[in-house]
Amino acid sequence: MTINSVLVANRGEIARRVFRSCRERGIATVAVHSTPDAGAPFVLDADTAVHLPGTAAADTYLRGDLIIAAALRAGADAIHPGYGFLSENAGFARAVQAAGLVWIGPSPESIDSMGSKIESKLLVAAGGVPVLTELDPATVTEAQLPVLIKASAGGGGRGMRIVRTLADLPGELEAARTEAASAFGDGTVFCEPYLETGHHVEVQLMADSHGTVWAVGERECSIQRRHQKVVEEAPSPLVERTPGMREKLFGAAVAAAKAVNYVGAGTVEFLADESGSFYFLEMNTRLQVEHPVTECTTGLDLVALQLEVADGGRLPAEQPPAPAMLAGGAAIEVRLYAEDPAAGWAPQTGTVRRLEVDGLAEPFALPIRGRGLRLDSAVAAGSTVSIHYDPMLAKLIAWAPNRTEAARTLAKALTTARIHGVRTNRDLLVNILRHTAFAAGETDTAFLPTHGLETLAAPVAGPDEEELAALAATLAAAALRREQATVLGGMPSGWRNLPSMRHSATLSGPAGEHAIRYALTRHGLEAEGFGGTGVVHLSPGRVSLEVDGLVRTWHIAHFGNAIEVDGDGGSVTFTEVERFSDPSLAVAEGSLTAPMPGAVVAVHVQAGETVTAGQPLLVLEAMKMLHTVGAPADGVVAELPVAVGQNVDVGMVLAVVNAAG
Repeated sequence: MTINSVLVANRGEIARRVFRSCRERGIATVAVHSTPDAGAPFVLDADTAVHLPGTAAADTYLRGDLIIAAALRAGADAIHPGYGFLSENAGFARAVQAAGLVWIGPSPESIDSMGSKIESKLLVAAGGVPVLTELDPATVTEAQLPVLIKASAGGGGRGMRIVRTLADLPGELEAARTEAASAFGDGTVFCEPYLETGHHVEVQLMADSHGTVWAVGERECSIQRRHQKVVEEAPSPLVERTPGMREKLFGAAVAAAKAVNYVGAGTVEFLADESGSFYFLEMNTRLQVEHPVTECTTGLDLVALQLEVADGGRLPAEQPPAPAMLAGGAAIEVRLYAEDPAAGWAPQTGTVRRLEVDGLAEPFALPIRGRGLRLDSAVAAGSTVSIHYDPMLAKLIAWAPNRTEAARTLAKALTTARIHGVRTNRDLLVNILRHTAFAAGETDTAFLPTHGLETLAAPVAGPDEEELAALAATLAAAALRREQATVLGGMPSGWRNLPSMRHSATLSGPAGEHAIRYALTRHGLEAEGFGGTGVVHLSPGRVSLEVDGLVRTWHIAHFGNAIEVDGDGGSVTFTEVERFSDPSLAVAEGSLTAPMPGAVVAVHVQAGETVTAGQPLLVLEAMKMLHTVGAPADGVVAELPVAVGQNVDVGMVLAVVNAAG
């Protein structure tokens, strides 16, 4: 059967990525979308779109029956599952085939064998591949701690919990089951020993239905937060410096694939130590989020190969060599999330006003030269980041002749990118890429706790840089007001009839409030605390200042009372502080407010109850993750205005705790 039309049973950037390869091959595309995703870029990219009414994944992207009906209705003859959701659901794969559609993925039998982390370990262990021992949660002992709870049916950090005390095990098991069921439709979980440090190394496979299996290359994905990958790269620094390790990894991965007659794209993941010894973790029977780094170091279009293999095509017996321009090169990918790392990784919501990166290749494109930048993005200007789905906005990938140049290019691109409207983990990513340990390839799974989140998540624009950015923002805001003035619009910005009166404004930024006082006189800029600073260019969108003999430029964007400032020293978001606050907006002392929009899924206390510092009060579900809200101090719950099932917005009061004493 020839594939002429493909429905992607997914959303966001992976749907856009698949559509790209389909378009290049003359294949029609079909999107399915939930109600909140109606105007999302991936929907607009498709030739045809089918609405799945509802917001929750369980009612939309996890409804295989609705997705298959949409494919038949739209005239698609194949379904690509992307990653997450139903991508590793053997029942869905069988239903797709039973409906007469082509399943762009491995056989349901392979998914059954490898899709279960429990069964796959038994399978590869029988073939001699080292594995971590599975533990029965009901019989875990103190001596076996710490343990890691994992969801059997999925990945991406959903349904994963580290447990260090037996008292915490029951509650963490229940939380893991709830997350796993919400994300994958299967709440099965298991335990294994938790290794505090190690390297997460994985092998990309591609196999056809005629017996050929390629080990396309390895990736290292050790830098993670909440067991979700943050930085991925190819090749692996650990493998590069360990003689003989690559051959052993490739051999184990290929053997695992052949054991289940695997067909299509898949990834075998291992946990390795510094000596190069490794243990099988799981096989992901789908395309991975981090597949671009493999594409950018091999020149292969992995999605196109998926399409060809699903259509019955043959792979060459030998994998084609990488183009000469890529030989020996390196690629690094970072995941740009709408989240605040410094606030417990709290996901953020809102409207993306701008997402622009200089020097990009065409979106989702393969390399056409030896170095460059690629952006695989789920959003565009005007996109809404909601509470319903994963907060990943985009993946930015740099490739270059060597790892050092790739990291430097990627850090520079992130620093100067214009990302407006929502708080992101951008500064964390830049600090990681510029860290001496990262440069040395010391990237184990304990990277974040080892080097300190307080340091790694600190703003790239330090206090001095932020102060200069505040001055630039103040000048730009004044210029905008003059430009929009209906009376005496041509009057110079900051002009005063009385020279002794200075223009003033207060801006709030990451480092605190900045009180800016200045005057624009016939002698130039006079700004308190900014001696030796002069104006070179001043407009609402761009400010150039001469600072101690150096000309510095900032690009400014205005969104209501928010001012976004982008410069070569980092980006800062300011809000203009109102001179007179609204007393009705004040909250009572001891109030715990919602750090993110979400739904209350559990309440553990009652009004009037005595609590201790850190004691869980309630649990919010947002973006398929559970977030526990704890008591800030010992005291008494004075108010508890929320209930299970209630939706809350950012800043809404969840509880009031009167501190003891």
